[in-house]
Amino acid sequence: MPSLVASALPALPLTRLAEPSYFESILAFTPVKALVPVPVLACLAPLVWWFFRDTWRALDAEAAETRSLLADRPDYRPAACMVIVAVVLTLQEYYGGRLVYDGLLRPWLRELEPAHPWLRVQRYDELYSYAWWSASRILGYVFIPLPLWKLLFPKDSLLDMGLRGRGFFGHIWIYGLCLAVVLPAMLLVARQPDFGTYYPFYKASSRSLSDLFMWEAMYGAQFFALELFFRGFILGALRRAMGSAAIFAMAVPYCMIHYGKPYLETNGAIVAGIVLGSLAMRTRSIYAGFLVHITVAFSMDFLALWRRDAFPHVWWPPG
Repeated sequence: MPSLVASALPALPLTRLAEPSYFESILAFTPVKALVPVPVLACLAPLVWWFFRDTWRALDAEAAETRSLLADRPDYRPAACMVIVAVVLTLQEYYGGRLVYDGLLRPWLRELEPAHPWLRVQRYDELYSYAWWSASRILGYVFIPLPLWKLLFPKDSLLDMGLRGRGFFGHIWIYGLCLAVVLPAMLLVARQPDFGTYYPFYKASSRSLSDLFMWEAMYGAQFFALELFFRGFILGALRRAMGSAAIFAMAVPYCMIHYGKPYLETNGAIVAGIVLGSLAMRTRSIYAGFLVHITVAFSMDFLALWRRDAFPHVWWPPG
């Protein structure tokens, strides 16, 4: 009887998983994976120092000059910056996610839907939740710290927080160099099992091209806000008091916002924070770092979809 039932059932499609390579098997072993970042960071440290040593020395000289001009007067910028950073990141952690969307925003959208049927809340529910996530990042990274800073320190120019474009094209070659270093590392990380299941954040990106492009637009906007906050606001606030140490201070919260992401990527954020911060201080703008960031982020999404054979082929979602 079981054999008759089994023969009557339609054959189910099967996806054959590729056999992991010897290298992938070794890297998946927990003690090895946990320790891999240590020698990698040790090897990269001299290269990063050699490339940015002049930038770091210039920052230290600028900080020493600032301290001499202040004499015994206190500079409250580092304390104000650190408090603002702590408050912003805490607000985002507790109120910038799904719980606020589920409890407040989704019911509001449901009330609007009868008069605005194009909202289609059931279809785009996940996209709307990420719209709130992106908006909360832009609000926290830009519209809280910058106006507050101008209120506290009215003589400081916000343009000095990485928003000047002068000299950008003269340093565009660094953008290509950073990608030449980062993209091979990204391909290595992409071979880990947790990579394909983690990206893109918006899982319906594979449903249609419109879903994918709307998601990437939100994703890119929050990356600009992120660069402005970490490489613009924090470094602009700390560099005169701390010199090159401001870059390493910024890299700590920047690494911590990656907690919950794949392990190797989170360790990569340590290097990325230092390199992008040094790049911002070298060019005195956030634009090159922003280009590096979105190029890598978009590539990771597209690579994850491609590896799952899930890249969308229709413009609008069916139905």
